Amino acid sequence: MSERTFNWRNNDIRTQIDVVDSKIVPTLLLTNGLVLNPFLKQWVKANIWIHDDRIVYVGAELPQNKSTKRVIDCEGKYIVPGYIEPHAHPFHIYNPQSLAEYVSQFGTTTMVSDNLFLLLQSNEKKALSTLCELKKQPFQYFWWSRYDLQTEVRYEDEMLPINYRKEWIDHPDVLQGGELTSWPRLMDGDDLILYCMQETKKQRKRIEGHFPGASEKTLTKMKLFGADSDHEAMNADDVLKRLSLGYYVSLRHSSIRPDLVTILRELHERDFRHYDHFFYTTDGAAPHFYEEGMINRLISIALEEGVPTIDAYNMATFNIAKYYQIDDLLGVVGPGRLASLNILDDPMNPNPDSVISKGVILKLEGENQHQFKETKWENGGLVPLDLGYDLTMSDLQFSMPLGVKMRNAVIMEPYTVEIDNSVNQLTCDHDQSFFSLIDRKGEWRVNTMLKGFANKVQGFVSSFSTTGDILVIGKNKDDMMLAHKRMKEIGGGIVLTENGKILHEIPLQLSGCASAEPFETVLQQEQTLRELLIERGYPFDCPIDTLVFFQSTHLPYIRVTPRGIFDVMKKTVLFPSIMR
Repeated sequence: MSERTFNWRNNDIRTQIDVVDSKIVPTLLLTNGLVLNPFLKQWVKANIWIHDDRIVYVGAELPQNKSTKRVIDCEGKYIVPGYIEPHAHPFHIYNPQSLAEYVSQFGTTTMVSDNLFLLLQSNEKKALSTLCELKKQPFQYFWWSRYDLQTEVRYEDEMLPINYRKEWIDHPDVLQGGELTSWPRLMDGDDLILYCMQETKKQRKRIEGHFPGASEKTLTKMKLFGADSDHEAMNADDVLKRLSLGYYVSLRHSSIRPDLVTILRELHERDFRHYDHFFYTTDGAAPHFYEEGMINRLISIALEEGVPTIDAYNMATFNIAKYYQIDDLLGVVGPGRLASLNILDDPMNPNPDSVISKGVILKLEGENQHQFKETKWENGGLVPLDLGYDLTMSDLQFSMPLGVKMRNAVIMEPYTVEIDNSVNQLTCDHDQSFFSLIDRKGEWRVNTMLKGFANKVQGFVSSFSTTGDILVIGKNKDDMMLAHKRMKEIGGGIVLTENGKILHEIPLQLSGCASAEPFETVLQQEQTLRELLIERGYPFDCPIDTLVFFQSTHLPYIRVTPRGIFDVMKKTVLFPSIMR
């Protein structure tokens, strides 16, 4: 098959035709299963012939040649397409390989993923080679192309030049542009973003919005600009507003916004039961959220909330494939499609008994059958972080009168600092901490105070952030420096210290932002971190989400960015970063 896209070569197609004619035996045969046909909206009893990575026949017949290499009897079983995650953030301290290997055991075999990490942590020449590396896995990776960097950085046009944006937009594995976090800039007249959107449309690709709380008029304007879908609906009103304007709607259930139950109940209370323009997303959740799988969990919720069985599965498969115009490849168990499918004991339980992806048996009768190849991350420039500086006490000087207050895990607002922050150690009878953002190149820093993070965290450092710059938080400057030193020693990561000791660490070997370890390891490390931080006063559920949103200027009200403390609503830098 072509490395560029799933266009099988002439010889491959001729071989597949010979399989249908029983001149060549299929490599895998599934017999007597009840197959979900989304065109008929029925379960149809059929045999499935698979040759290498493609389904070549679905119907009542069996191959005339009885020497098929592998036969799986699916009598009494239900067969559905592999589940698709249409909005993944695959470097959320885990990496795309480890995440895919883990969630594929629960039936998710395709992800449409954010490229922001690659834009920020890899260079132009190497970033796209990561896509080629991942294509070697028995999992289907697609991507979306960002139009901006989701925070305020110096020299964004140099970091993300127009030719590089265009290269991503044109790439065959990129299905859409967005997510459109920079829509306020677009509204204010940013023609570079509009140019990128126009180029995306020329390629007949989709554009995904990011429109939390948007009014009908704003949504209308975004439709005129070219947006096709949005995943920020938080209730039925938001959903119906988007549908009425012609949007497709991703129903989100994530570690930040677990809204699916509320949305479905509110829709059903209004007797709204049309699902053809819906799909699910987990929106790049923290590791603990995926312990029991990915899209399978959302199908379960839909079934529990009374969504008809076939519609519940179509929202995870066929609807998404149609939307992205890849239903000739995915979302259907039918001839000509990739052999990515799940075998279920019961359609009311979407956790599959067996999983096949691109013709490879990943799981059979509940047992893992295949280990993914190790991805050569270094080919994409993703190597351990090599900091060229040491944190000093002079870096930890705090005098700014304005601090950052956490309204919740991801929303930040300004507050007036009234405590004495000239000391080396703060008391634990309040929830204010020292807070610094340090340039990973050691050139600049932003120092302020953070309220609402915790009252007993002494030293905490993370190289996992939107930009990969270093977050330093704590009550005790000595513990903060120790945490930074240890983070540097392990090549980047998250480190928690207390009383001169290392309490916990999560090494992040891929540019200091993602782990190269198996997902199970990262899951345990993150769970331990959550427990330790909650014990020390962290009042929310997900510190990983907090870390990635400290800098993100698509959410209100203020953010700590490489340019300084930024007022999102006024689009101005309140206090600039200073040189070290």
